[in-house]
Amino acid sequence: MALFDKVFKSKTDDADVEEFLNALDEQEDTTPDADALVKPMSLNDDQDCEAVVKEAKAGNIVLLNIEALAKRNAMKLRELVTVLKGQVGAMDGDIARISHDRILVTPTRVKIIKKRETMER
Repeated sequence: MALFDKVFKSKTDDADVEEFLNALDEQEDTTPDADALVKPMSLNDDQDCEAVVKEAKAGNIVLLNIEALAKRNAMKLRELVTVLKGQVGAMDGDIARISHDRILVTPTRVKIIKKRETMER
């Protein structure tokens, strides 16, 4: 009986965690009084690339989802990321891949530490 409790409990716990994480996105979408914003965006075409650069120029940090474009057209993804890298670098911003399907783009005066440090235990 305890085995069944653990199996069913873990599924319930997973659902609770999923509900909790989904609730984080349900906040009102108002622009706070902040110096900079972290904006999630998707990269699909040239217009998205221009929008990302515009946000970085405005001083915002962009969390860029590249998953759909990577699956659809890897060469176009490479082209757009090369353009982003050049334009963001020209304004002294920074760009780095932070996961398989996410890129972080930062404005001037915000640098990304690209070397992973190991934590001492």
